[in-house]
Amino acid sequence: MSGNGTTAGDDPLQTAVWRLRSRACWADAAALLPVDTPAGALQRASLLVERCLYTERGWQEAEDALRTAEALAHTDEERGAAACERGQLAYAATLHRVRDRADEARAALGRAAALIAPGAAGRALLDFRRGLLAENLTHAPQAARAAYRRAHAGATAHPDPLLLSFTWRHLAGLALRDGELKEARHGFAESLRILEELGYLVGTAPALASLAQTEPEPEASRLREEAGRLYRLLGGVPTWLARQLAPPEPGVASA
Repeated sequence: MSGNGTTAGDDPLQTAVWRLRSRACWADAAALLPVDTPAGALQRASLLVERCLYTERGWQEAEDALRTAEALAHTDEERGAAACERGQLAYAATLHRVRDRADEARAALGRAAALIAPGAAGRALLDFRRGLLAENLTHAPQAARAAYRRAHAGATAHPDPLLLSFTWRHLAGLALRDGELKEARHGFAESLRILEELGYLVGTAPALASLAQTEPEPEASRLREEAGRLYRLLGGVPTWLARQLAPPEPGVASA
């Protein structure tokens, strides 16, 4: 699940779920969903897996919800989506050093790739998550870039603006690592624009902090201050943003 935001014609239930999710209220959003249907169970699992990534807690609840989704999945599409969430949960646990589940993450995402047809709507999210694994666990930036680009194309073909905001930011991060400041600034700015349009507050603070890395002072400090305000408003979520919001050491220029 990545999610498209809300429009006037959306299902009221999905609108409520989106609003709670975007404000870091994943458990409340999950509680609104049915637990006895494949779609409802999968969406609940997705929300609770996302909570783990952003808050570093709720691991057992996510595991339980994911097992329910896996048990209810009957089609290849449903099984593939559940495997994609399994891979993301294992990735998050490894990234946050809860437990090394890197092999499980690779296996689950590989299983998802065998089940989700190329060109299917769910393939873009899978490609993005394979990029995350390549960048942050395997430390293979070229493989990550290729996966992010596939995800970016998929999120454009099957309109998914939230996922598009993620691919913009991660491609920009790789560009910044390579010293491509102009390209990085453009990608970070596009990511922030989309998130603000969607009202996805929990992702806006990281986007502001990322853009700050490419701006000179005093704009860099202004962006970090705004990111810090949102971070505190949401109760210190995402947890991993704290180190990025720390001001640069005296005498060290902004990237």
